[in-house]
Amino acid sequence: MTEFIHIKGTGSSLPEKVLTNSDLSKMVDTSDEWIRTRTGIQERRLADKELATSDLSILACKRALQNANLTPGQIDIIIVATCTPDHFFPSVACLIQKEIGAPQAAAFDLSAACSGFIYALTVAKGLLESNLHRRALVVGADVLSKFTDWTDRSTCVLFGDGAGALVLEKGTGLESSSPKILSVDVGADGSLTDILTIPGGGSRHPHLSNGGKHKPYIKMDGKEVYRHAVTRMIETAKKALAKAGKSSKDIALLIPHQANLRIIESIAKRMGIPMEKVFLNIHKYGNMSSATTIVALDEASREGRLKSGDLVELIAFGAGLTWGATLIQW
Repeated sequence: MTEFIHIKGTGSSLPEKVLTNSDLSKMVDTSDEWIRTRTGIQERRLADKELATSDLSILACKRALQNANLTPGQIDIIIVATCTPDHFFPSVACLIQKEIGAPQAAAFDLSAACSGFIYALTVAKGLLESNLHRRALVVGADVLSKFTDWTDRSTCVLFGDGAGALVLEKGTGLESSSPKILSVDVGADGSLTDILTIPGGGSRHPHLSNGGKHKPYIKMDGKEVYRHAVTRMIETAKKALAKAGKSSKDIALLIPHQANLRIIESIAKRMGIPMEKVFLNIHKYGNMSSATTIVALDEASREGRLKSGDLVELIAFGAGLTWGATLIQW
């Protein structure tokens, strides 16, 4: 009998602090109209000084477990996608394991920037299919505001903070009516690492080396990122659909990485998907990196945007360059 990887529950967590475009216009040379026109963003959530990636992640995990009607003791492995961990080590996953009370669970982080959650979902799916584990807690979380140059108007208007989580469980279609993962696809192009990067803070340029030239802030070539984001997300979306024997016409809801509204509109147009079938929350949160797609999926579920049998596709693109997609039957 065919076994599937089911989504048993989702959850998300956002900081309380809201930074509007009007607020930003008092910090850098920009305006609400300039930001909205170019990005579609109206406001974003920012973590305060004391709030770290693990704090948001822990709450998202607790909500996902509650939604799944499961206890932490029933989780076999925790995988966190983040590029802004609390520390170089220990991992955010280990911090979560301790705080939610899941001492039996294996735990680790992975880094694929804004594509991270789909990478983590892909890894978790493979581990469950190999019978190494039955249940996984998969998290996408970042606090990019702490790695943003708030004097650089080309980047500081884009990013926000947040966390999302879901619980995966292996089982047969007859055992569960829960949403199931039909296919996944991931890819990367390491020849384009320089167009989206945080150059400082790692082992190449630790601290503020080289006279402070390599700072731990986001640097981006916006035009190149736009071009590759559109192409690669369409490519990975089509691959995931083909693996499941589906086409873009079958999609009930597309959940794209919420980086830029113009990118999203271009993807939808080229794939022949009307915008009413595209989930958007970029206007509220901006780009939350690895948290974007899972927070959007959780919101779509809670808002009643998904009904049983719907085909939902998540697509993402990030630094690396990395990209990925997953097709879900709700």
